[in-house]
Amino acid sequence: MHKLFKVFLWGMMISFLGSLPLGTLNVAAMQIGIQESIEHAMYFSIGSLVIEMIYVRISLVGIDWVRKQVKLMKVMEWITLAIIVALAVGSFIAAMNQNGEAKNVLLNNNLNRFVLGMLMCAINPVQIPFWFGWSAILFSKKILSPSNGQYNSYIVGIGFGTLMGNAVFIFGGKWAVQRIAHSEQYLNWIIGGIFATTALIQLWKMLRHKAALDKMNL
Repeated sequence: MHKLFKVFLWGMMISFLGSLPLGTLNVAAMQIGIQESIEHAMYFSIGSLVIEMIYVRISLVGIDWVRKQVKLMKVMEWITLAIIVALAVGSFIAAMNQNGEAKNVLLNNNLNRFVLGMLMCAINPVQIPFWFGWSAILFSKKILSPSNGQYNSYIVGIGFGTLMGNAVFIFGGKWAVQRIAHSEQYLNWIIGGIFATTALIQLWKMLRHKAALDKMNL
């Protein structure tokens, strides 16, 4: 039991800290919390963490197969980039609305927020190499062992950590909006800038990776 709890804590700590840097999913959760409700934002977060947990489970038992899906990963990267650009444009459009109440184009739909969170997380491949790396470290340090009990404890910890990290953005964003006049409009500009910067970084990484592969193939 002590071993399982230790693995749970490691998964929760890594996931929580990994959720704190600005990213597509946590910022989208914050935007939903601001423009809709805390409940919808939590549903979105739970949907995204369910997919994250599934990805981690697959990576633990089928890491070799996942690594071979190079073309699939490339397609997912371009889809992710397109979504980030759309989120940036939608946030800027919402910010330019005079009353600041316009919704981001990707959030302006009736799709269940749990399902939306699952879909947005499913096409975001960034988390896959992140968890490959950390799982490999935990294996090398003998913290994580190849057993179903430890895998399950590790994944549950990851789910709790992701939810806690997203909650920081959801409740923090709501708190800021309630205390700053016209803050929703300002936040839309900030969020749009975050998404635009993320899109540029994503594009740069993709092009750099492609250039590296081209050099290797010369």
